[in-house]
Amino acid sequence: MKSREIILNYVKGLHTRTAAAVVNIAGGIQERYQVRLFIMYHERRVAATSLMPLVNLKIRDKDPLTLIAVGEDEEAALNEFAHFFHHGFDHLNDQEINKIDTLLNENMITTEEIFHNIASGIIVTDPSDRIVVFNSFAERLFQVSADQVIGERFASLLPDTSLKLAGGQSAEVMIRKIINHQVLLISRRLLIIEGQTSGTITLLQNISSLEKVKGELKEVKELKERLQLILKYVQDGICVMDNDGVIDYVNEAYLKIHQISASDVIGKNIDQLSPNGVRQAVLRTGERVKNKIIKKNHDVMLISNVSPIIVDGERAGAISIVKDFREIQSLTEKLNQATSRAEYLEEELIRSRKPEEIFNHFIGKSGKIIDALSIALKAARTKATILIRGESGTGKEMIAEGIHYASAYSKGPFIRVNCASIPDNLFESELFGHEKGAFTGAVSRRLGKFELAQHGTIFLDEIGELDIQMQAKILRVLQEKEIQRIGSETTQKLNIRIIAATNRDLEEMVKKGTFREDLYYRLNVIPIYLPPLRERKQDIALLVEHFMNEFQENRARPILGITNDAMESLLAYTWPGNVREIENLFERLFTLVDSDYIEADDLPPYIRGKRLSTQQDPRQVLFTNDSVLPMEDYEKEIIKKALKKYGSCNAAGKALHLNHKTVAAKARKYHLLS
Repeated sequence: MKSREIILNYVKGLHTRTAAAVVNIAGGIQERYQVRLFIMYHERRVAATSLMPLVNLKIRDKDPLTLIAVGEDEEAALNEFAHFFHHGFDHLNDQEINKIDTLLNENMITTEEIFHNIASGIIVTDPSDRIVVFNSFAERLFQVSADQVIGERFASLLPDTSLKLAGGQSAEVMIRKIINHQVLLISRRLLIIEGQTSGTITLLQNISSLEKVKGELKEVKELKERLQLILKYVQDGICVMDNDGVIDYVNEAYLKIHQISASDVIGKNIDQLSPNGVRQAVLRTGERVKNKIIKKNHDVMLISNVSPIIVDGERAGAISIVKDFREIQSLTEKLNQATSRAEYLEEELIRSRKPEEIFNHFIGKSGKIIDALSIALKAARTKATILIRGESGTGKEMIAEGIHYASAYSKGPFIRVNCASIPDNLFESELFGHEKGAFTGAVSRRLGKFELAQHGTIFLDEIGELDIQMQAKILRVLQEKEIQRIGSETTQKLNIRIIAATNRDLEEMVKKGTFREDLYYRLNVIPIYLPPLRERKQDIALLVEHFMNEFQENRARPILGITNDAMESLLAYTWPGNVREIENLFERLFTLVDSDYIEADDLPPYIRGKRLSTQQDPRQVLFTNDSVLPMEDYEKEIIKKALKKYGSCNAAGKALHLNHKTVAAKARKYHLLS
């Protein structure tokens, strides 16, 4: 290596064009003399063929610099290179100038490509703070083109006052800002050229990913702290060891159970502490050990569970969890005592409560009703399936609701399902639910009635109206205690009480093959029979009093009572619609009666004038009484007789020359179906 000291003798200094001339000449000298040329200025050494580093040296006229040659003919190379610095700048020929222009153009293109592809926004302003440079990243960030903003003031693009730079202020500011959902670190500084302020340069760096990583690190830190607290205060002893068996963590419970200090185990190998123990076996085999009973000194019994730690598919150690068996025994004894006491108190509470207090909404004190409520109370204490039998309007749903709230399922929901009111094609979806896209119109997941009743009670009213196919599906639920949504490949386990109700003769239906025998026996675990109102006439007076009090609230002028003749007619009537019919009657009476008392003349013709000594079938009154009745009364009686005689809406419709759907609609209208 050889070097030579020279003085730059060029009034304009080593600016961009002269630096390009140096690069051009240096390239030819290096090729001719097989050397590498360098220029050293103020202890900074750069290659003589690198344009931008030479420009950045900012060498002025009369500045000393050192020329360096490394290679074969170093002396000759230095002579020619130094001669150019002394005489060459003013005598460049056209060919050399063209080479210089080409070099400058290539460097300009390269610089521009770097400028526009850099992963940061760059904004440069002139001394008037108007934008003169706006790179591609900035265009994408602000969603504007450079043509739209060049010449505009910086504040029109970024009006944040904290980014202002003026005399007397710091030469640089830095802020964090969100622009178009991107988190940016914006730094702005004064642009100083040859000691003069020539504008500003602003750098915008996208730190969204860094912010995300920062948030994730914070979450990991919080999770680690929570885990440390859990491990510290959990009552089970925890011991963690690496794949070589060296213990690197134990919690306080572990030390307390073994009556040792951390220094006794941390950093120790289980080969020394327990060479034949379960931890050693797990590390050796990789197989988990569950509920291993271990006897320690002083008759301490431990239950140990040891599992391998798997990270990325490879074993990285093992974790041991131990419980003090004495503590478990103590807790078990306390739990047994508490359970026994709770069961005793529950028994005493049930014994102390009368059926009418639990089923306080059910009106009736006849012997048959008291018997039915007693059975319902006993059934509520079990988890068995219940079947409530009785005519329409006898209060089957009220009994089912009372059983629910008197049972262990009372904290869960009470879900009602009227099996007769759901169309056959929707029944399965209503009861079992469906997944999104399971069929046309299934735009989202829907939970079925069974799933909605989880931890509570589902009441399947009018169970006798189910077709054979749906009976099979209900049977599966009763047997397996699980359901499967339409369109799902998984099953849902159920914890529910099932109560069914019907006014149909299920035994006769089983004989005819219209009701599954196996489903009948599954439902009929605890049968409860609710007698019709005609079999408990002593309850009619109670119901009259109850409904008079209930509907009294809606009248501005109260009704003071009911006459004896009217009451005798009510007692003599057979009430085919049962409690629902008497409720509807009194709602109508309290709407239409204007006098202070309900009299016999206020009653409908088919009830009016009845006497307890008369055994005439009230249904015959419609056709023997000389008075003309509303058409609906005749229609109701005809539909009722046809259904009783033919047994189904389809057969009754054929006999009456009506569509079976019309018969079913009218039967529901007159409450002839339960």
